[in-house]
Amino acid sequence: MASSALPPNTYDAEPIPAAAREAIEEMLQSGDLFRYTASTDSPVALLEREFAAVMGSRYALAVSSCSAALFLSLKALDLPRGARVLIPAFTFAAVPSSIIHADCVPVLCEVGDNYRIDMADFEARLDGDISAVIISHMRGHTSDMDAIMALCDARGVPVIEDAAHSLGTTWHGRNIGTIGRLGCFSFQSYKLLNAGEGGIMITDDADLVARAVIMSGAYEHNWAKHMAHGDNALKDAFARWQNKLPLYNLRLNNLSAAIIRPQLDEIPRRVRDGRRGHDHVAALLEQSPWLTVPAPLAPEERAPDSIQFNLVGMDEDAARAFAEAAAARGVKVQIFGQSQDNARAFWNWQFIPGDVPDLPKTRAMLARACDTRLPARLTRAQQDAIAGAILGAAEDVMGTARAYGT
Repeated sequence: MASSALPPNTYDAEPIPAAAREAIEEMLQSGDLFRYTASTDSPVALLEREFAAVMGSRYALAVSSCSAALFLSLKALDLPRGARVLIPAFTFAAVPSSIIHADCVPVLCEVGDNYRIDMADFEARLDGDISAVIISHMRGHTSDMDAIMALCDARGVPVIEDAAHSLGTTWHGRNIGTIGRLGCFSFQSYKLLNAGEGGIMITDDADLVARAVIMSGAYEHNWAKHMAHGDNALKDAFARWQNKLPLYNLRLNNLSAAIIRPQLDEIPRRVRDGRRGHDHVAALLEQSPWLTVPAPLAPEERAPDSIQFNLVGMDEDAARAFAEAAAARGVKVQIFGQSQDNARAFWNWQFIPGDVPDLPKTRAMLARACDTRLPARLTRAQQDAIAGAILGAAEDVMGTARAYGT
């Protein structure tokens, strides 16, 4: 496929809704930016209530980042120092970092060519020394949550979902982030909801959220501002943990909440448009013999804001030349295993104690797995331009020895 259209800027986010600007202007006049100034119904408290309702969860806690949500989730589980936490080897450096911050030890398992957890390796590593599991739905790709939960539930191992990339994705119709004990989401600018920075955790467990709320920075009795009338389980949990937990001060501020709240109504449209655009570009890329887009698992309905595809038949030099050719055509293609000091390449996580683990499947996948931004706001012509640049770059490097579609 060829296209003469110039590829679009894929790094700008959608405009912030006017309602957010009005709320921010009001706060700028009052200076009321701290989530605990108001006695009730601060913008952060309203965001938590509204987000929990959207997800179908009982509780939500908004914090400074998804990394903070992951860290607080681990601390809320009250894991012992040195506890081993199993994670996929394909994730962002913030995930093992949160484990290190929580005084635990990351244990990595293999990830296959389809970017999902290798279940045989996962089961083999889920031994008696694993205290918790974090499932990173990396770039929105859902691993086999049925098998994962069955294995973990049988062993009594709690599961945290790192759903930073998966807001709006479902598994058997159930929202990702609600399957494990806790789910964590991101409000960073490249995510479905954009506040620049920020994160939120969800759970149905009163004791876990009470611990997380206090540690997030609800000093003295500010935890009372997280309670709904009549929730005696949460009231009892807060009373149980008063003054017994350290404060890490990872709160979200009212400005960020005001930016996020009007975007909640945009989730269905962004999911619909993002999926439609992704599937259109994926079908075009599949026409090339040099590119392939792994299919989702059957129970998954994704909410993608980027596209990942694998290079076929390209060695390391050809892969590097392909990325350079795509850049020359105006489209940035990141090859996870080739991008220098990439924070998604497990061998760069040198802060983890011990030697770099031997994970040949994940290493081979990262050497040919490509990533390109594909925001939901793009028009069909812009999507075609991106696909045309990627297809053209593959032709530039590999030629047209085989006809597309054969």
